[in-house]
Amino acid sequence: MSADARGDRLDWERDGRDWPNRAASRFVEAGGLRWHVQSFGAMHDAPSLLLLHGTGAATHSWRGLAPRLSATFRVLAPDLPGHGFTGLPGPRGLSLPGMAEAVAALLAATGTAPDLIVGHSAGAAIAARLVLDSHAAPRGLVGLNPAFRPFGGLPGQLFLPAARWLGGLSAAPRLFARLGESPAVLERLLRGTGSEIGDDGRRGYAKLVANAGHVAGALGMMAHWDLRPLERELPRLPCPLLMIVGARDTTVPPEQALGVQRRVPGSTVETLAGLGHLAHEERPDQVADRITAFAARIGITTPPAPG
Repeated sequence: MSADARGDRLDWERDGRDWPNRAASRFVEAGGLRWHVQSFGAMHDAPSLLLLHGTGAATHSWRGLAPRLSATFRVLAPDLPGHGFTGLPGPRGLSLPGMAEAVAALLAATGTAPDLIVGHSAGAAIAARLVLDSHAAPRGLVGLNPAFRPFGGLPGQLFLPAARWLGGLSAAPRLFARLGESPAVLERLLRGTGSEIGDDGRRGYAKLVANAGHVAGALGMMAHWDLRPLERELPRLPCPLLMIVGARDTTVPPEQALGVQRRVPGSTVETLAGLGHLAHEERPDQVADRITAFAARIGITTPPAPG
């Protein structure tokens, strides 16, 4: 990745002043990267939960969900490598195995052994790779509109080569970031998810898509992404899998989750009517309820409050 892209990163003191849940933020050095992470929940004996956002997003995506989950869990939510306020790695660090290894280094540095991992879209693929590669041993995994399978048909034949070509152009991040400054472009991107989110979410995405450093991370991730090995290995996932999908998701078709369910023993699908790819941002209350109910079903319980 170019030096320009590395120098165009978001600045916490400038760009993070109004970041959602800023009081929960801190920075951690791990695996050769400086990570922006948010931590929620104060009960020492509570089960641990790891949140992994999707491509092009950051911790702001959990602004409504993480505080709700903190009533039951100790929550750790990082900006993924190259995203948000976390440093940009080299090409290997933006691949799926590389991302999983980087998250594993973060878990080691923070002393986190998650009982439950929740990943949105591509974050669900990273979560599954973490488990399959024995970097983590949670008791369950939740995929929110999970992107476990490659694009099929003509989109698959066109998307990956185009992403790799764009990811190799040093000028591409700044070009896309300049386009991202347009409210009309942002509106089109959000409309393409099938979700309707509030102003806080829109402000967060507006900041991200207009930053060349963040765009470089997202493009680099797409350019080095290969889901075919994961798709082959998913049936040997060693823990229960819940997939929560928005019925209106136009980014990852809900039918993908049903296909995964047929192949992965112990997996279930729950559909949220009227919601899209960003269902956890639209209705964090509904998603939190589904996650905590799943945790209870697989035996993850919160210790009673003292006194």
